[in-house]
Amino acid sequence: MFEDKVKKVAEEITQMLILKNASYGNSALDPVRVFSKANSIEQLYVRIDDKLSRIARGGDFGNEDNINDLIGYLFLVKIKKMEEKEK
Repeated sequence: MFEDKVKKVAEEITQMLILKNASYGNSALDPVRVFSKANSIEQLYVRIDDKLSRIARGGDFGNEDNINDLIGYLFLVKIKKMEEKEK
């Protein structure tokens, strides 16, 4: 059933984001900003551009799942925009 597949994929992305957040800290939504002073959304857009560039050039890195990574970054952009609206 379509709805079950959507839920399964969304849960997979959810778990990936939770695990990465635990591993990296909240670096995507609240970066340390040692070098770059760009806002969080702009930094996420750079990560998306980098990922798309690697895909276009055929560069895989280890066992990364490029599709899940892209979906994850887009989830994070949506979350950050939601946070900014709440302020």
